[in-house]
Amino acid sequence: MSLHLDGIVLRAGARTLIDGLTQTIASGEVWCIAGPNGAGKTTLINVLAGLSRPASGGVSLDGRALASWRAGDLARARALMPQATHDAFSATVLDTVLLNRFPYLTGWGWESDDDRTAARAALDALGLASFASRDVLTLSGGERQRVALAATLCQNAPLLLLDEPLAHLDLHHQIDCLHALRHAAQEHKHTVIFSCHDLNLARHFATHALLLDGKGSACAGLVADVLTPERASAAFGYPLALIRDGEHEALVPSIHRP
Repeated sequence: MSLHLDGIVLRAGARTLIDGLTQTIASGEVWCIAGPNGAGKTTLINVLAGLSRPASGGVSLDGRALASWRAGDLARARALMPQATHDAFSATVLDTVLLNRFPYLTGWGWESDDDRTAARAALDALGLASFASRDVLTLSGGERQRVALAATLCQNAPLLLLDEPLAHLDLHHQIDCLHALRHAAQEHKHTVIFSCHDLNLARHFATHALLLDGKGSACAGLVADVLTPERASAAFGYPLALIRDGEHEALVPSIHRP
């Protein structure tokens, strides 16, 4: 499912975060949105999800203006994993993941065998099968984050929007998360857009990147062309260097000891 941004302008009070971004994001691509705190990553994801509107410009999904989509159709077309999840009451992990099957429920609103199969498959993909009967209120922050990702995958939407999906995760589970997202893009041709602060993981797993500086500038393109030392240094306001070890590359702070 393709997503098109046409002259998007985002503002926060008197600040212009993005000034006229036009970009097409195609099926099967994995995009990382990167930039310093306050640059507009969450604001942009909310606009792409249809939860808020830009100051000007528009977003279209598969050639239709996002604002014209019916709520039910949009829920089946795109899934959103927000930056924070709050559990108001006790529920099992399986039932929590099943909540994201709501757009597909019919009749009396009971989950079908297909819904439960999708939920268990999402838990399996993230190594959470043994958590199915656990109470979400007993989970650690990292465990709850993985459940949130499983719920997003369970929705089986062709557009996945994820705000800081790697937050609270250790390195092992960060990589598992990114493998799951890349699998969704490669095997199911889903379009994946996630925000992330780890530029090196983004360079390894994403196909494309959108780099924001929070001052109106946005650089978009292939990940290796966007997340360069020069562009990242300018966006984050701190010098970065690219080091190489054989086929491996990493962006590191250019720290000079006195």
